[in-house]
Amino acid sequence: MAAAISERISAFVEALPLKPGLRVLEIGCGPGVAARAVARRVGHGFVLAIDRSEKAIRLARAGSGEEIASGCLDFGCVAIEDFALRPGDALFDVAYAMRVGALDGRHPEAGRAALARIKAALKPHGRLFIDGGDPLREIDLVRGLPS
Repeated sequence: MAAAISERISAFVEALPLKPGLRVLEIGCGPGVAARAVARRVGHGFVLAIDRSEKAIRLARAGSGEEIASGCLDFGCVAIEDFALRPGDALFDVAYAMRVGALDGRHPEAGRAALARIKAALKPHGRLFIDGGDPLREIDLVRGLPS
C-alpha cells in the first residue's frame, strides 16, 4: 500500500511546473511518495525516481506497482553523482530533489558532480528544482548551486 503524502511533499509537488506528457527525474526519491504524486500529474508522461539507498528503492517499488505496470514510473538505485542516461534514453524536461545532501550545500564536491550529471540528463531548456524555497526554488544550471 502506498504511503500517504505529507503536507510538505504535497506543497512541493503542487508547486512544480508539471503538465501531462513531461519526462521527470526525481533525485533522492526515498520510498517514492512524491514520485507517485508526480506520475499522477504528468499522466502519459514518465517519471524516473532514483535514490542511492537500496532499501528506499525496494520500498518505492513495493508501493508503486500500479504506476510501474502502467509504464509511467520507474525507479533506479544510483547516487546522482553517478547517474547517467542509458543509450537511447530520452532527456528529461524537469528534475527535482528534496533534502538531497549533494544539492543542499552539505556536500559541495558532490554537488558539482551532481549538477553536471543533471545537466547532461535534461533537455537544453530543462529545469531543476530543489527544496529550500517557499516551497521550492529553481537552480540555474549555468550558475550552479549557491555557495
